[in-house]
Amino acid sequence: MPHHQEKTGNPAASNRSLLETVDFPQDLRQLPESQLPVLSSELRNFLIKTVSQTGGHLAAGLGVVELTVALHYVFNTPEDRLVWDVGHQAYPHKILTGRREQMARLRQKDGISGFPRREESAYDTFGTGHSSTSIGAALGMAAAAKHNGKRKQIVAVIGDAAIGGGMAFEAMNHAGALDLDLLVVLNDNDMSISAPVGAVRNHLARVLSSKFYTQVREGGKSALSKMPSISELVGRWEEHMKGMVMPGTMFEELGFNYIGPIDGHDLETLVATMKNMKAMHGPRLLHVVTQKGRGYKPAEGDPCVYHGVTPFNLETGKMDKPAASGPTYTQVFGEWLVDLADEDERMAAVTPAMCEGSGMVRFAKAFPERYFDVGIAEQHALTFAAGMACEGIKPVVAIYSTFLQRGYDQLVHDIALQNLDVTFAVDRAGQVGADGATHAGSFDISYARAIPNLVLMAPADENECRKLLQTAYEYEGPALVRYPRGTGPGVAVEKVLETLPLGKGEVRRRGGKVCLLAFGSMLHTALQVAEQLDASVVNMRFIKPLDEALVLQMAESHDLLVTLEENVVMGGAGSAVNEFLARNQHSIRVCNLGLPDHFIEQATPAEQLADAGLDLAGVLRSVTGFMEDQQESRLHTSSLS
Repeated sequence: MPHHQEKTGNPAASNRSLLETVDFPQDLRQLPESQLPVLSSELRNFLIKTVSQTGGHLAAGLGVVELTVALHYVFNTPEDRLVWDVGHQAYPHKILTGRREQMARLRQKDGISGFPRREESAYDTFGTGHSSTSIGAALGMAAAAKHNGKRKQIVAVIGDAAIGGGMAFEAMNHAGALDLDLLVVLNDNDMSISAPVGAVRNHLARVLSSKFYTQVREGGKSALSKMPSISELVGRWEEHMKGMVMPGTMFEELGFNYIGPIDGHDLETLVATMKNMKAMHGPRLLHVVTQKGRGYKPAEGDPCVYHGVTPFNLETGKMDKPAASGPTYTQVFGEWLVDLADEDERMAAVTPAMCEGSGMVRFAKAFPERYFDVGIAEQHALTFAAGMACEGIKPVVAIYSTFLQRGYDQLVHDIALQNLDVTFAVDRAGQVGADGATHAGSFDISYARAIPNLVLMAPADENECRKLLQTAYEYEGPALVRYPRGTGPGVAVEKVLETLPLGKGEVRRRGGKVCLLAFGSMLHTALQVAEQLDASVVNMRFIKPLDEALVLQMAESHDLLVTLEENVVMGGAGSAVNEFLARNQHSIRVCNLGLPDHFIEQATPAEQLADAGLDLAGVLRSVTGFMEDQQESRLHTSSLS
């Protein structure tokens, strides 16, 4: 078994563990408080064992075991609302809310999601896959409860990284101006806000959250309100005294009654403080300090590595890693970034808290003065890059497709409208596997294609990815390169800084009456389909500007065009082809294949593409079906004439 810090209890009078007696939070609330540490230890053991078999997010969940137990123990969930942000840490919550047995199929096809989902459980009050949304959603719930005349406790749990996002501060600023009951629990697991905590601060938090202190505090304010000078003096004294012993002055200025920081693994303090704060009114913020990876030595030693894991050996912590078939697209980007920085001093790199995920670790170490991690603040990342571009710097923004959505206004207004020279390296374009719909890059072609001045590219392999990144960088204006998660078809990467002709595709196969226009990651499948149908294949490379001359050439020499893209069909690359042909009044039939008009839930990437009809069998089925329908239509027209 793993090396745990807590000792597992031995519930008397039953062979069942204490955790096995807790199917839902109402069962938890029947336990004496003295048994909560035993339950927490068993919950932690179960979480480690489960994730070692399924993979998923581990370190964050281990850090909030006691916090999760305390929340469901004190609050009457699901009647009281509990909103998790970002959701990585919600595995203990799922285990305690009727999904313990379902954890065996965590993040798998037809299994439970790795994030809270409203469709999955009444205890998942708000779906969260992107960060910094919890406070705004919880505030909306509090406003609705007041409007409906219901007294409910509304609790948002947010991490210290997520609270740095602009949405979190917008919501807190709004909450401070409203007379609504809202509790924000700040889970500080990186020590990025507070200094170490101890017994004195735990005791202080319990005192400051007590009914006696609250009555004295509010009563004193009321009594002194008629004596402005003394009232102002006392207010300043309270503020400065709090500022001396806790980092909560900022939250107090936003209108929150701040309590903490307290030890997020001390169940006695957690339960007592939450009970006190439950009786308070208005916006409140409880600051708890937790240890990411708590209770599992490998995760404690490297919580970043154990943030998201593949299945691993329970004893050693060693993860299962499939044999690499070549570099991932992310690694190709990272290597290109370092090579480019060696050659061009004007280049700087910007990322919204995705250094590791975007492949920027080596660059950040080699060029720290040119590396800017802005935190979970996608809107700011884009406008920050725009400001750099105004002054002659050439910024490269490394961002996931799903997160670029959050900076759409800045992409339009701050960058494209001003035609600023910003390069976007957009990772995780298309389906992403176990993270599911919240993290899929399904829409970037559609939402980016509509923006004037923006060049949009999609490489078909690893070597082409590097060359298109260089093409985007040398283009004097905003340019975006989208590439998928994981490895490509295995094409060797040339370690050169070369470009490809702007807006030009290439014919990869000459065939019969059908021509497949492949955009990006779909080229490999298109070539396989073409072998069976004797079709032509074009690697389009560019969505905008579209290689119109090549499209027209293929339309003139074939009976059917098939567009293939790992993006939604609506508004995508196929739509660009349709629009061009319509403008030219060309009558060739076009079959558009891409992602369907519904969200695709977690599964392996191969299963997701099969569900979308974008695997080899699905594309063959669609193309042959379209050809048969076309032939039938011609026969019908001929018989009528």
